[in-house]
Amino acid sequence: MLAFGQLASATSTQTRAEYSAAVDRASVEYKEARAKCEPLVGHDKDMCVVDAQAVEKRAKASAEANYKGTAKARLDSQIANADADFMIAKVGCETKAAQEKDVCVKEAKATQVRLVADAKAHKTAVDARADAREDTRDAQYKVALAKCDALAGTQKDACVTSANSAYGK
Repeated sequence: MLAFGQLASATSTQTRAEYSAAVDRASVEYKEARAKCEPLVGHDKDMCVVDAQAVEKRAKASAEANYKGTAKARLDSQIANADADFMIAKVGCETKAAQEKDVCVKEAKATQVRLVADAKAHKTAVDARADAREDTRDAQYKVALAKCDALAGTQKDACVTSANSAYGK
C-alpha cells in the first residue's frame, strides 16, 4: 500500500500544460496496465484491474495536488490514496471465506477511515499553526505600533513605515 504522507511535502506547482500531460500520462499508463490484465482470469485479473485503477487514481490526484498547490488539493490527494488502498485491499479480501472475508473488508475500511482522518487532522493542525503564526504576527505588529506612539513627527512616521514594512501591512 502506498502511504498517505506521500504528498505532505509536495509544494511545487505545475503549469496547466504539465497538469494536462500528467493526467494524460496517467490515463495511458492505466490503459497499458489494464491491457496486461486481459490474459488473466479470476481473482488475478480482478487484482490486476484494481491495481491499474488505483495507480491511475493516485497519479491523477497527485497531478491535481501539484497543479493546484493548495492544502485542500493535497488533502484530496491523500484521501484518493486512502481510497485506492481500500480498493486494492477489498479485492484482496475476495479470496477469503465468509467471516474471514468480512473481517478483512472491515479491517481495510478501518484503515481507510484512519488514513482519511489522519489526513484531515494534519490539515487542521497545519491550518491552526498558520492561524497562530498570523495571530502572533498581528500581536507583534501592534507592539511595534505602540512603540511608535512614544515618538513624534518624522521619527514616528519612519517608525510606523518600518513596522508596516516589517509586518507586511
